[in-house]
Amino acid sequence: MTVAPAPLPRRLASLVRIEHTVFALPFAYVGAFLAVDGWPGLANVVWVTLAMVGARTLAMALNRVVDAELDARNPRTATRELPSGALTRGQVLALSGAALAVFLMAVSQLDPVVRYLWPIPVVMFVVYPYLKRVTWLCHFWLGACLALAPIGAWLAVSGTAPWEAWAIGGAVLLWVAGFDLFYSLFDLEHDQREGLHSWAVRFGERGVFLGARTLHAGSVALLAVAGAGLHAGVLYWLGVVATAVLLAYEHSIVRPGDLRRLDAAFFTLNGVISVVFFVFVGLDVMVG
Repeated sequence: MTVAPAPLPRRLASLVRIEHTVFALPFAYVGAFLAVDGWPGLANVVWVTLAMVGARTLAMALNRVVDAELDARNPRTATRELPSGALTRGQVLALSGAALAVFLMAVSQLDPVVRYLWPIPVVMFVVYPYLKRVTWLCHFWLGACLALAPIGAWLAVSGTAPWEAWAIGGAVLLWVAGFDLFYSLFDLEHDQREGLHSWAVRFGERGVFLGARTLHAGSVALLAVAGAGLHAGVLYWLGVVATAVLLAYEHSIVRPGDLRRLDAAFFTLNGVISVVFFVFVGLDVMVG
């Protein structure tokens, strides 16, 4: 019996893993709330949200187009929408164009400074999927892409980006790079066969764990530095502590030679971390 294909919107949402927006969007809200030390206004929240969704959709769609041939040769990714034929290249490029249009529309409604800076994230999105063909430092580029969330939202709401915004952006960079090191373990054998570069290929499984621990410790430290600069309240500091505890738990459930819970560590916990930290920051600036 032939199974009917899923509706096109569902296939497109699956392509870009729309649910993974939870990784970066809460940190954009962190930047927006801290920029004004309170509620940034409904209009700003709506436009920041649309800008983030558009930017992330564009980044993921471009990544899928660039990596389509590599994905087809990787057993883990061969069933993705492009290599499996569930979507055509034209459909994904059309999605990219629509996402860019949403991003630009949203940016045009925010502080004028971001109207001139919008090409920066777009260029970073285009470059990222090619980096693993060149360097194992690609994880840090991905982290920098997501670090734009708090920095960009801070700029979009206030027109400024003080050093505390960059510290939080740096924390996001190290956090994302750290959990992306774990993610690289999923494709270690494939990347070695294809001659691709990753931290796992360069330093091995144990190197991944050491690197991730170091990066995540640095992430917590930068959140603390930003909090000190902002003279943050108790709830902010509870958010830092909660983040540290969740990261420690993430590292406790996977270890070299035992990756059975790697999916949980990568997907579930990191989504929880971003939401939890935002909730504490939001409460701190709203009730503090």
